[in-house]
Amino acid sequence: MLNFLNNPEKNLVKDRGGDLSLLEVHLDRVRLNYLSLQKTLAEGTKCAAVVKSDSYGLGAVAIASELYKIGCRHFYVATFEEGMIVRKALAGEAEIYVLHGFYDAAQEEFAEYNLIPVLNSLSDIESWSSYAKTTSRKQSVVLHIDTGMNRLGLPTTEFDRLVNDVGMLSSLDVRVIMSHLACADEPDHPKNIEQLELFRRRTGQLRLPGLLSFANSAGTFLGTEYHFDQVRPGAAIYGLNPQPALQNPVRGTITLKACILQVRDANKGETVGYGASYSVSAPMKLATISVGYADGYLRSLSGVGAVYIGGQRCPVVGRVSMDAIVADVTAVMPVPHSGEWAEIIGQHQTVEDVASQAGTLGYEVLTSLGRRYTRIYSGHGT
Repeated sequence: MLNFLNNPEKNLVKDRGGDLSLLEVHLDRVRLNYLSLQKTLAEGTKCAAVVKSDSYGLGAVAIASELYKIGCRHFYVATFEEGMIVRKALAGEAEIYVLHGFYDAAQEEFAEYNLIPVLNSLSDIESWSSYAKTTSRKQSVVLHIDTGMNRLGLPTTEFDRLVNDVGMLSSLDVRVIMSHLACADEPDHPKNIEQLELFRRRTGQLRLPGLLSFANSAGTFLGTEYHFDQVRPGAAIYGLNPQPALQNPVRGTITLKACILQVRDANKGETVGYGASYSVSAPMKLATISVGYADGYLRSLSGVGAVYIGGQRCPVVGRVSMDAIVADVTAVMPVPHSGEWAEIIGQHQTVEDVASQAGTLGYEVLTSLGRRYTRIYSGHGT
């Protein structure tokens, strides 16, 4: 898989025809989404890109390389391994921040790959300061302050100790001071203002020269007062709606198709799939399609999901199995045939549509996409 990720240009826009499933990532739309986000920012605010979890399952090397071409220089990953993969693809000018800090790698390895750890606690600060003293130079870090998420970042008690002894940062070059919004996808939630005011107050107490970074994708659309020096969009770059109650301001970035394996007739009284959970009430045509929960087509889509064949919506009947689903194609004309494509995500339904059917979030749908798809990257920039 890493060989594929490191060589996205080898997978050009070409439908080989013999593949059973196909995931196309539209890089031109990724670029457009990033540039449209950038246009919404306050003057002087930098637009970073969150490329953790293999760019939400779409391929971090391909995505980060494309964004670097159009000027993005700040990238966030979750782990050291993710950072190492992205670093190999990007020039040294890119700044790569590791959100989970240095728990899965030695500090020397961070230096080797020029990665910047996010420090989430006083023990992180103490450990990294000790390391910095052995190198005879200040080490670049990101300082994470918790303002109400209660997930990562310095809690109140540790922050107060830091304010009373800012000297413990003397061996470190704090490049960014960040926090994370808990309810940004709900614009009217009082937690947003509460966190904003706390972030302002706490960064004011520290008086450090680093960039201030507060807004994620949803936070970017709360207003310029949330932008500070750097925003960190992720979901919006990949086409997920940052404010679900409003019209999506970004474009979907994937097309997902799977092959019809067989078309068959079913008679009244017969059942479909495991557990015989679907009973045929009238003669119908069924298409078995090569996608299942092993491919990230969630089992919760059983009986509620849909695919599109020939532009016609075809409901999924019976349970989603590991490698296949069955769809009702009775109304499709002309009658579908084996080898024809069924659209899972694309022109007729978005990632969020599928997520809604499954009772989950678009994030889960994207990051669950399996590795059996033939992956194609289209719309490469120059």
